[in-house]
Amino acid sequence: MKKSIVLACIFYSCLSYGQAFRGKKDMKFQVGFNMQEHANGIQASFDKGLAENISVGVAATYLLSTNKYLVSTPYAKDLMDIKARFNAHIGDVLGLKPKMDVYPGLDLSLKNFGGHLGFRWFFSSGFGVYAEAGLPIKHYKNNVEGYARFHNQFYTNIGASFNL
Repeated sequence: MKKSIVLACIFYSCLSYGQAFRGKKDMKFQVGFNMQEHANGIQASFDKGLAENISVGVAATYLLSTNKYLVSTPYAKDLMDIKARFNAHIGDVLGLKPKMDVYPGLDLSLKNFGGHLGFRWFFSSGFGVYAEAGLPIKHYKNNVEGYARFHNQFYTNIGASFNL
């Protein structure tokens, strides 16, 4: 019984000290699972705080499994994408606890110009989880079909987030 109480107290203290976004000079690294139509992969991102509610960063996605709905095999350029990111952290504006954050943002990638909406929840000062969804606003090509649809459609990411 005493062990259970001690473990519960430790768990609660870890949950109460996490902070999702600390403002200027805050640095986050995220790694997770990317899901989109006909493909799944990994996604990694790095964000650095510039001001109280603003961060910029970079993200990279590489697709590991694709549904072979076309006859040919996709090239490496079809499977990867790199993005520059801009985020506006509005968790405090929405009245969320400091360990939670909501961040809408814009992406400028090798494939398109798009937007995303994400949520972070930190369990401790260094570790949390995130979920993110995004979609392209403007494609670079007029006709996006076949493997060009990879990274040019609605996507979701879920994974772990780390304070650096």
